[in-house]
Amino acid sequence: MRTDILEYLQNEIYLRCKEPTNKFGMGCYYHIESVVKNGEILAEKYNADKEIVMIAAWLHDIASITDYALYEEHHIHGAEIAYELLSKFCYDESKILIVQNCIKNHRGSVYIDKNNAEELCVADADAISHFDSVPSLLYLAYVERQMSIEEGIRFVKEKLERSFCKLSNESKEFYVDKYQQVMSILG
Repeated sequence: MRTDILEYLQNEIYLRCKEPTNKFGMGCYYHIESVVKNGEILAEKYNADKEIVMIAAWLHDIASITDYALYEEHHIHGAEIAYELLSKFCYDESKILIVQNCIKNHRGSVYIDKNNAEELCVADADAISHFDSVPSLLYLAYVERQMSIEEGIRFVKEKLERSFCKLSNESKEFYVDKYQQVMSILG
């Protein structure tokens, strides 16, 4: 496991999230951190390369937090940034390619076939991470968007339902209890 890269990426993502130019605020850091943790769990479950999954998870939204103008195509720009960063560590070229593909294929809103277990892990970890960041979603609803109680609950529940639907069938089975518990709390 390349702990030097993982530690660097954790710090780099944290610093980029703290920048005033990051339109998503620190909530995005906690989202990314959750993607890493869920990615690690799923990598074990699906016998994927844990190092690749964790590196791709740290980098999957790097373009969005670096420059909001890259948001719409952040999966493409993020793969380019990943190449630049990982090359500095002399990371294996074949592994960089897999990391890049994980980043390119992570978006649930842009359906792309997952070609391997690593891509599946990152995409599913990204979707399920929203269940770990309900407070951030509530903050978005009530503080940022000034929604009423009912509107906010509906907004969060719909977001979580969409996220759950983006999961692979295998991960839906794995996370169904978490889904049901969070949704029951929201009423």
